[in-house]
Amino acid sequence: MLPSSSLKIVLSFLLVIGSPVFSIPLNTQKTVVSLSARFKAAGVTNIVAGDRARAQALHQAAKIGKHYANASITNVAPIGYTIQVGIGNPMKHYGLLVDTASGNTWIGADQDYTITSTSTGTGNTVSVSYGSSNFSGKEYLDTITLSSLSISNQSIGVAKTYQGFRGVDGVFGIGPVSLTKGTVSNTDTVPTIMDNLFNQELTRSEILGVYFVPVSEKVATGTLTFGGWNSSLMTSHITYTPITTASPACNYWGIDQSITYGDATILSSAAGIVDTATVLILIATDAFNAYKIATGATLDETTGLLKITSDQYSSLKPLIFTIGGTAFTLAPNAQIWPRSMNSVIGDTSGNSDNIYLIVADIGSETFGFVSGYTFLERFYSIFDTTNKRVGFATTAYTKSTSN
Repeated sequence: MLPSSSLKIVLSFLLVIGSPVFSIPLNTQKTVVSLSARFKAAGVTNIVAGDRARAQALHQAAKIGKHYANASITNVAPIGYTIQVGIGNPMKHYGLLVDTASGNTWIGADQDYTITSTSTGTGNTVSVSYGSSNFSGKEYLDTITLSSLSISNQSIGVAKTYQGFRGVDGVFGIGPVSLTKGTVSNTDTVPTIMDNLFNQELTRSEILGVYFVPVSEKVATGTLTFGGWNSSLMTSHITYTPITTASPACNYWGIDQSITYGDATILSSAAGIVDTATVLILIATDAFNAYKIATGATLDETTGLLKITSDQYSSLKPLIFTIGGTAFTLAPNAQIWPRSMNSVIGDTSGNSDNIYLIVADIGSETFGFVSGYTFLERFYSIFDTTNKRVGFATTAYTKSTSN
C-alpha cells in the first residue's frame, strides 16, 4: 500500500514523492505525499458519538441531494490525518485534514489564507456544513502544490466563519466531484483536486493510493499516492470491487461487503462507505449486537466503546470482511484500540491494560457500515475514479500486534 500524505494527529505522516514508473500504464506518472497523524489532547469527548454523527450527516446529505464536505464535527475525533499543502506564489503551507467523504478543499481555520500573485477571487460564496460543524466564506482559484505537482486554478474555499475545527487549517477533499454539488454559488459542481490533477495531465489516471501505518507503531507515517499506488507496500494482490449501486452509499466511496465473526455471519451483504476521516469501524445495530454478544463485551459509558477483559481478548476470533470475493481479516489485536493510547479516548484511569474494541454501533437511518481509519490502517486502499472502483491489499501491518 502507498503511504499517505501527512496527517496531524499527534503523530505525523511524511509526504513522499515516487519516481514515475512507465512499465505499468495504470501506475505511471505518480507522486507520493506524506501524511501526518495527529492525536488530540487526552480526555476528548467520546469518538463513537462523533463518528456516528458524521455517518448520519453524510447519509442525510446524500439523500436530500446536497452534499456536504466537512472533515470533522464539533465532537472532534482524536485522530485525523493531515497533509501539508502549498498554496499560492510565494507558497505558504497549510495543514489540511484528508477526507475521502468530501469533495471541497478549503482553508482558513487555524491559519488565515494569504492572497498572493496567483490568487483570483471568483465572487462566489462557499458554504459547507456537516453535522454540527460548518464553514462558509468565499471561493478563490489558486495554485496548489503537492510535492513536485503544481495544480493551477484550483477552486478553494476561504473560510470567513467556521465551527468545529481544531488543530487543522482546513480540509483536503479527495472524495467524488458530486460531493461538491450545491456548495458553491452560481455553480453546480467544482473540479476536485483529483479532477484537476488528471485534467491538467499531471497524472495519467484518477487514482489515489492510501497507506496508513498504525498509530501504535513507533514510527507512524502514511502516504497518499496520486495517479497510482505503491506495490512494494503490499503483501498481496489487489482486490477491486465496484462502487456500489445502492443509494446513498453510491454517492461516496461506497462498496458492498459482508462481515463474519469467527464462523458466524454478523452482517450479510450490505452497502456502506470507506472514509478516512472516520476513526472507528461502524456497523449496523443488529450486527453490532451480535458482535457484542459473541465477544462478551460490555459498553463502557466513559469512552462509548465496547470493553473486554484480558481473558475475553485471549478468546477473540477473527473479524472477516468479505469484499469483492476476498476475505480481509482483522486478527484480535487489530480489533482493539491501542492500549498505550487509552487516555486519548477519555480513559483517565491510567490503566493501560484496559482493552477497548474499535467496532461500534452506527445507529439508525444511515449506511450499513462505515470502514474508518482503524480498518484502513491494516490494508492498502486504492480509490479509482477512472474505473469507478475501490481496491484493497494486505500490508506488513495487517497482522501487526502493536495494539
